[in-house]
Amino acid sequence: MASVDVSRRQFLKGAGAAMVAGPTILSRSLWGAEAPSNQVGLALIGAGGRGNGLLGEHLQVPHARFVAVCDCYQDRRERLSNALNAHYGDTSVQAYADFREVLERDDVDAIIVATPDHWHVPIAMAASRAGKDMYVEKPLGVSMEWAWALREEIERSGVIFQYGTMQRSMEPFRRACELERNGYIGNVERIEAWCPDISSQYEHFHVPRLGCTEPADPPEGFDYDMWLGPAPEAPYTVDRTTCFGAWHIYDYALGFIAGWGSHPLDIAQWGLDMDHTSPVHYEGTGSIPTEGLYDTIESWDVTCRYASGVTMRLTDHRIAQDMVTAYRPYMDHGTTFFGDEGWVSVDRGGGLHVSDERLHEVELKDDDVHLRDPATHAHDFVDSVRHRQPAIAPLEAAIRSDTISHLSDIAIRLGRSITWDPERERIIDDAEATVMLDRPTRPQWRHLVRNV
Repeated sequence: MASVDVSRRQFLKGAGAAMVAGPTILSRSLWGAEAPSNQVGLALIGAGGRGNGLLGEHLQVPHARFVAVCDCYQDRRERLSNALNAHYGDTSVQAYADFREVLERDDVDAIIVATPDHWHVPIAMAASRAGKDMYVEKPLGVSMEWAWALREEIERSGVIFQYGTMQRSMEPFRRACELERNGYIGNVERIEAWCPDISSQYEHFHVPRLGCTEPADPPEGFDYDMWLGPAPEAPYTVDRTTCFGAWHIYDYALGFIAGWGSHPLDIAQWGLDMDHTSPVHYEGTGSIPTEGLYDTIESWDVTCRYASGVTMRLTDHRIAQDMVTAYRPYMDHGTTFFGDEGWVSVDRGGGLHVSDERLHEVELKDDDVHLRDPATHAHDFVDSVRHRQPAIAPLEAAIRSDTISHLSDIAIRLGRSITWDPERERIIDDAEATVMLDRPTRPQWRHLVRNV
């Protein structure tokens, strides 16, 4: 397969480009027989907890080799680059504070974006313009306008995009969606989707319950201005730039309605074969903190309706508990498809749950829909890069499921229902809500959230 990798680099340089302390380090035998030039050169951008996890997952994939690590924290990037160099037995992996320097390297074929959410789209835009393929963590970002700009950019560049909704590469989720898509529970009438909310993390904040607001000096070796990036200027506090601040401050994220919600929503969309569209109506309730640092939606209960009439109830885990235990063992996240002949439900803890045990024994027919079955999400990404094929979780799936989170958030914040035109991707007759589809951007980063 060496010729495939070489042609990939030629493709990007020619006409095709126009169109944790320690990661899980594995045996060198996974890559040692192959020259680095014959592999997909990876760069990790964002070396925090999720970045460590993604690094470990991609280290298990043959034909992939890390060549760079980037993070605003000096200790994080140096720790990971040193660990990778020890793993590879050389000094080839370089550490960077600025992702733009990473994108200038010819040996970087693809990047893995594990930054706070507000950086996902800007870095993806820069990567696309540099001809780099990308794995982007979920959710896609803080602005639908940014996401649509990214779509236009990637359509121009032709690079590969993999969304970090790894449940698509897990067998129970694939199985649930295949049972639904092939009619083994009849016609789907409604869906329930739920996930943890901020209350699952109260004890982790430096200042319970919703984060410290007291300004402080950033730690040595941390580029706070770069961490803020396109987001508004704000004083540093000890809770702001932790993962919890990145997840639960509205300048940087929508909160867990998107950060966690993207997983059950993605499976709902995949099961319904709706990667090309989104529900047309949204209404619900929720609570937003009025004290402390964190100001994303704290709890939510939203009902969405598709054009087909299928409804989806999206809730946090506290609201979901009684709802879910009425028909299956409780888990704090999951997706359930209810058909007129039964139901299937899926989560990471208990796997596949069914209304009738015979559903476990169903063998798909040759003419049934058979969904892609990669070894892991990381394997799927690297294979997609090498063979120039769409990934299992493409950009359009990311945009359409993110739309659900954004419109649910807007409906709660405005206290009224939202009607959506999924063809034109526009809110109908609500100018105030429409403004909320975009975010203000610091001038120096505006070029990475707009097509100019």
